[in-house]
Amino acid sequence: MNLQGRSLLDISDLSREEIIFLIDQAKILKSKQKDDSPIFMGKSVALLFFEPSTRTRTSFEMAAMRTGVRALNLDFNQSSAQKGETIFDTAKNIEALKPNAMVIRHYGSGIPLLISKQIKIPVINAGDGFHAHPTQALLDAFTMIEALGDLKNRQVLIVGDIAHSRVARSNIQCLRLLGAKVTVCGPPTLIPPLATELGVKVSHNLDRSIPEADVVMALRMQTERQNSFQVPSLKEYSTRFGITSERAKAIKDTAILMHPGPINRGVEMTSSVLRDPRSLVMGQVENGVIMRTVLLREILGLGK
Repeated sequence: MNLQGRSLLDISDLSREEIIFLIDQAKILKSKQKDDSPIFMGKSVALLFFEPSTRTRTSFEMAAMRTGVRALNLDFNQSSAQKGETIFDTAKNIEALKPNAMVIRHYGSGIPLLISKQIKIPVINAGDGFHAHPTQALLDAFTMIEALGDLKNRQVLIVGDIAHSRVARSNIQCLRLLGAKVTVCGPPTLIPPLATELGVKVSHNLDRSIPEADVVMALRMQTERQNSFQVPSLKEYSTRFGITSERAKAIKDTAILMHPGPINRGVEMTSSVLRDPRSLVMGQVENGVIMRTVLLREILGLGK
């Protein structure tokens, strides 16, 4: 399986076999982790984050360290973009510094794709607008397979703000390729039009959907992208769609609970649910470093 020199802009850039390959490589890497630092491989990756991030950014930084790759961080607030430079000129100037790949997060949907057409090095999409977050979907699939095994016919319930969620879109693509059955659940105002065309079931009743799920994934309420007419209040949302300790009683003992973060405690999930033995939220964070290490290693051609 050769991913060297390729960009990763969306899950659709990968075949089912390539997704399985990456997950298998992540399993191998996780089983062989060592504390010693790798030898510098003479390569570098530029991290261009034009939107706030904690987990994804630090995860890529850790992945670079573990791969023996230098990370070149761009602070948007101190970049020439604040002086009027276009995002494309910024990317071309960073490319001129000769990194071997570029990781981009941007609030505009499609920006990583457009940049990938302007530069000659691989681009990894770390989240763009409402559109896609492919590395999150890969680490989520890895986490599910690690806990449940084969995902064929597994019932995955994604709860929350589906309309504004790049995580939901990428997860739906990835999980369907792996044979899972996906249901999205949330207020009608937060479910995208024609959602069933994505190959998912749609529910507006969490209490009816939750007992059937093998995976319950809550999504962050993206209030910065919503308008006041979509959800009357976070309290009302939590009452109908929050994963509470009472609702968790209806979840299978063998099921797992997930959240891509950041979490609004008491809105999408209560603190007691996060402490539930079935919660793999911290495992997702750990597996993010593993999966992104594998991706950097494969895209940069650094061997095994």
